[in-house]
Amino acid sequence: MSITSSTICSAADALQGLVGLNSKNGLHIVRFSEDSFGLDVPEETIQPCAEFVWQPLKGALMTLSRERLGLLLEQRIDDRLNITEPLRVYLHRCDLPEIIAERRKT
Repeated sequence: MSITSSTICSAADALQGLVGLNSKNGLHIVRFSEDSFGLDVPEETIQPCAEFVWQPLKGALMTLSRERLGLLLEQRIDDRLNITEPLRVYLHRCDLPEIIAERRKT
C-alpha cells in the first residue's frame, strides 16, 4: 500500500477520542467521553481528535499539524485513538512540508 496525502488525510479524519485543554496546567488531555474531563477542562476547549490535529490556515485551508499528532502519539493509546500507519509515516517525515488541505464541515 502506498501512502499518499489523501490516505493520510483520511486517517486523520478517522481519529477517535476527544481533546481538551486543562486550564490549570495548560496541557492537552485525551479522553473518550466528554463527561470524563472534569472541571479543570472548560467545555469550549473540548474537540474531537480528528479536528484537533487540523490547524486553521486561511479561509477553508487547514494544516495537518505534526505537533498535535505527536501529542496524541505520546498518549501511547494508538489503538483507542485509531492512529494508523499513514499517520505514523507522516509524523516521521519531517523532510516533507505539512499537508495543507481545504476542509469543509459536513
